[in-house]
Parts: sequence; C-alpha cells; structure tokens
Amino acid sequence: MDTETSPFETSGMLANFLASTPLLTESWRLCNLAQAKSPQSFVAEQVGNIGYVAFPGTLFVSGSDPSFKNLVRLPVHDVAGNDLFAPLHDQNEGEEPVMVQGALLRIFENIYSDPSFQNQMSTLMQTSQSIIFTGHSIGGTTASLAALWLLSYLQSNSPNLSLLCITFGSPLLGNETLSRAILRERWGGKFCHVVSKYDLMPRILFAPLDPIAPLIKPLLQFWHLYMTSPHLGLLAVQRNDDYEAEIFKFVLVHLRRSVEAGEEAVTGVFRPFGNYFFCSEDGAICVDNVESVIKMMYLLLATGSSSCSIEDHLKYGDYVERISSQFLERRSFMEGELPESSYEAGVVLALQSSGISCQEPVAGPAKDCLKAARRMGRTPNLNCANLAIKLSRINPYRAEIEWYKELCDRSDDQMGYYDSFKRRGASKRDFKVNLNRHKLAKFWDNVIDLMESNQLPHDFHRHGKWVYSSQFYKLLVEPLDIAEYYRTGMHHSKGHYINHGRERRYQIFDRWWKGRNVRDEENKRSKYASLTQDTCFWAKVEEARGLLDDVGNTRDPSHSALLWEKMDSFASYAKTLVETKEVSADVVLKNSSYSLWLKDYNELKSQREQFRPQFSGFMNREIVP
Repeated sequence: MDTETSPFETSGMLANFLASTPLLTESWRLCNLAQAKSPQSFVAEQVGNIGYVAFPGTLFVSGSDPSFKNLVRLPVHDVAGNDLFAPLHDQNEGEEPVMVQGALLRIFENIYSDPSFQNQMSTLMQTSQSIIFTGHSIGGTTASLAALWLLSYLQSNSPNLSLLCITFGSPLLGNETLSRAILRERWGGKFCHVVSKYDLMPRILFAPLDPIAPLIKPLLQFWHLYMTSPHLGLLAVQRNDDYEAEIFKFVLVHLRRSVEAGEEAVTGVFRPFGNYFFCSEDGAICVDNVESVIKMMYLLLATGSSSCSIEDHLKYGDYVERISSQFLERRSFMEGELPESSYEAGVVLALQSSGISCQEPVAGPAKDCLKAARRMGRTPNLNCANLAIKLSRINPYRAEIEWYKELCDRSDDQMGYYDSFKRRGASKRDFKVNLNRHKLAKFWDNVIDLMESNQLPHDFHRHGKWVYSSQFYKLLVEPLDIAEYYRTGMHHSKGHYINHGRERRYQIFDRWWKGRNVRDEENKRSKYASLTQDTCFWAKVEEARGLLDDVGNTRDPSHSALLWEKMDSFASYAKTLVETKEVSADVVLKNSSYSLWLKDYNELKSQREQFRPQFSGFMNREIVP
C-alpha cells in the first residue's frame, strides 16, 4: 500500500482482509487501552512492524456544542504555517469549501499541537512499515482527521509508509466536498468505519439536531460515563425512555429523507466517506458507495428500537470478537430455497451477514440496495480497458495536431506552432485543429472523472501507458490552450493563465508525471526537443510581455526595479531552456513571441544602461538569442 492509493479494488476485498487479520481485534484492544490510560488523549504502540495510534471515545472539548451541528472550514495550514490538509482543498470552481464538524476539529487540533503527539508520530514513522489510526465514538473522528493529516503529509514527504484508519461507531465528520476530495485523492480505501446494526451515533448527524439538542446532552453523558466506568454508567445517569424514543424517531425520519433525496441533498450537510463495515450478530458486510451506505444505515436502524440504538454504541467489542471468530466458519442458507445463481447467493449471504431476515419488511429494499452497490462497483479493470479502446480512437485527433505543428514550424512566416494558432484565421485546417483540441480535452476530463469516482484501478495514475499518454497530450495541447486564452483576451478579465486559467487536468497530469515510478535518465540533448518540456512556457512569455509593457509605463523607481527583476529572472530561465534544448525549435524562430520579446527586452535593457548610468553594473551581461 502506498500513500496515495489503496490496494483494495472493492469493499469486499477490504472486508475479507480485515476479518482475516488481527487488525480489527488489535485496533479495538488499543481503543480500550486508550480509554483506560488516556481518556482525554491518545496511546501509541508498535506491534511488529505496524504502528497503532488509538483515540478514546471520551474525548471532548470544553464548551463545545453538544448538538455537534456546526460545520467549519477545514484548515489548510496549522498555526505555524505548515501544511495540514492542503491536498483536500483542490476543489472545483464554485464548489462548497471542505468543511468538518467544528468541535471534532478542535479535539484533533488540541492533540496535534501536543509535542508528545508529534514526537510519537515521528518515532512511529521511522520504525514502522504501516500506521493504523483507530478510535471509538468521537475518538473515531479524531482518528480520521489524524489519518487525513498524515496522508497529506506523506504525499510530499514519505511515499513508502502505508496507512489505514479503522473507526468504531464514529459520527460523521464533514460535508459532501470532503467526501469528494477524499475520493479525488484516492484515499477512500484507507478508511474502514465499523458500524453496528443499530448504533445511533454514526447516524445522528444526518438530522438537524437543534430541535432535540436538550435531549442529546444527557445521551452523550450516558455514553461518556458508561465508557469511563461501565459498572457505574447505568446508575450514574437516569435514562429517559421517552427522550430516547424521540431522538430515535427524529433521526430515523431524517435518514429516510436523505435516502429519498439521493444525490440531491449534498450542500451544507454531513456526508459519509470511505468503506462502511456494517456488523451484526450474524456477520458483517462492507459497502463503499455513498448512497448505498446511507440506505443501509436507514434500513438497518429501521429494524431496531430506541433502546438498542443507544446500547449498540457500547457493544463493539462483542461484534469484533464475533467477526473474527466467524470468518473461517462455513456459511449456509438458513432459510428459504437455494438461490438460482451465484450472484443471487452472494446477495442473500450478504443480507444474512447484515442481520436482516429474509422475512422482514426491509429485506426487499436491502437486497435491492446491495445489488445496486455491486452494479456501481463495476470492475475497474474493465473500465480501464474500455478507456484504452477510446484512447486508440482519439489518436487520429492527436496526429492531426502533430501534423499541424510540423506545418507551422516549417512555414515561411517563421512564427511557429504557438503563434500560428494564436493568430489563426478562419481556414478549415485551423477550425479542425481547434475542434480536435476540444475533443481531446473532453476525453481526458472524462478519464479524471472516472478516476476520482473510484471507477478505475487504484494505481491507474501509475500505469506507464496513461502517465506517458497524458504527458504527451499535455506537451502537445497545452500550448494551444494558452494561445486561445490570450487570443480571446481572457487574461484581461481573469488574470494570467498559470494562476487563473490553467485547466485542472494539467495540474493532475503534472502530479502523475512527477510521481511516476520509472525516472527518465537525464541525457544531454543534441537537438531541440520535439515539444517544449515546460508546457507553461508560452504563458510565461505572455506574462513577460506584460512586464515589458508595464516597465515602460511606470515612473515609480521601486516598482520599475521589481519589474526588471522579474524580467531578468525569466530571461535567464528561458536562456537556460534554449541552451539545454529543452524547447521545441519553434521557440527560437525569428517571429515567435519569445524571439520578439527577447529582442525588445534587450533593446530596452540597452537603453536603460545607456541613459541611466547609475544602474551600470546592475546588469552584468546581455542575453542574446
């Protein structure tokens, strides 16, 4: 397992893996240890080459809102300016910010700022091959935030450390944007949320709790006291059956509404992420599709009662023990006739494992939900194969653009590929190239959509075929996108291309290329590259052209000095690219934007040195084409 992906192609594989290893039992043991030794902190322990970090269910923040209703923005950096959750903030334009429950975030921030936590995490990262975060109840959300922090850190610091987060009865953490961001980063398979059949805590934030906030506080107190002192918990807090029934009914109603709303109710509300491991006395099933998770939460709770929804939150030790002991047991069809197909048999067994009897009213909807979840989990490798076929079909579009580039670079006008497209007319050839540009963009955007919705293999972005295909597409087509951006004057309304106009797909392909497993050997080029290796080179030329215009219009000496510093920096950078032949031959053609800019730059620089001798020596050399 690496830091960016998970090896589990399906939730079923994760379920079998967890049930057949000691990870569940060890995680629960550590949760109990944290409860006993550090009820307001955490415990860290190394078992073999696995480092465990466990958070107890009794964590709380003084003065925090007992209704757990407040969503706040997930921070990008900590108070010292270090990256905290930076990768999760790469959302699309117009998308709701990544938000999490405020009180739960403060609990994590308090632990994160503890030097003991930082020191023990540093030790575990050095001595472990894998790290598992785990926690019960509120400790589960703390474990999830800790896992998201470490995943963000490892993305740029240590790619060889694997990570898994296992929670027990954890409440929901954040909004739909957080759920999508985790999918986008390919981190969904790193989270396994164990949820018992009736437990109210993982379901409670589907409801707006303001109307029942006074009822929630004694419930949290009961759970807290029972976890701290099980023998006193039942006596210390007087439970009110009417209050519990009201809470149960209220949450169940809003869960049903979430199921009926489907994907529509996604703004400003809590949303699950990762894999959900639903357990009962009869076994367990694992579901990773968000809509199916919500529906199973509703259907399972609908078979219970208010009292068991409260008590089930405290029974995870029993469920973990049953899951581990039942893994090797032979399953049989306990009721009804033998299903007609292996597919139906699998669905019936999954239904039995969830603890739903075939005779119960919810059995039909539950079977439909499990079937839908399997359909949504279409084989990622098959999707990848279909994409490969589509890639072969769009190759002619790419070939036509390559042919267009060759014609432009050999043209008598000496403008080259970039400038020819930027200044193009209304010819059929120009129209066709622009159309092909749009067709290729549509294909690659679809690839990214499939990847971010977990419909492709976990290591898709590491397959050489796709890494090199996306890189070649970027090298070939991004200069055309830049040309179109400046041709249509978008830089006047939005700002320059690199910071305000660059398509997100190119940023993703940058990461793919940087993270490829096989590094190219650095060989000195004997001739110009077929395609300029810095795909944003022409955008930098356009920015440099703007600087040249600005320096001629400013009378502020300090501003002028700053503009010259930026121009000199780009000139030096471009000169290095040209000398190392990291650019295509069209860059140095007589009438290319770069050659024209360089000519104007050198002329203005010469005038500056001639008429302002006080700056002599500041520029110690002239750059020549």
